[in-house]
Amino acid sequence: MDVRQGDILVMKKPHPCGANEMLVLRSGMDFRLRCVKCSREFMIPRNKTEKNIKKIKREGDNNV
Repeated sequence: MDVRQGDILVMKKPHPCGANEMLVLRSGMDFRLRCVKCSREFMIPRNKTEKNIKKIKREGDNNV
């Protein structure tokens, strides 16, 4: 899956604050994500993240 730094991931399950959009700060074997609503940052393994992605929003896409 092609996930880049700066992408916004729309997740299947929401964060405890209620938001389901996460900003990608770093990608590799792990992702460093920031919740768009509460700005909490966390690291999560790549395989767990990729299973939970519903949609990827990019800077150049029309749907942002």
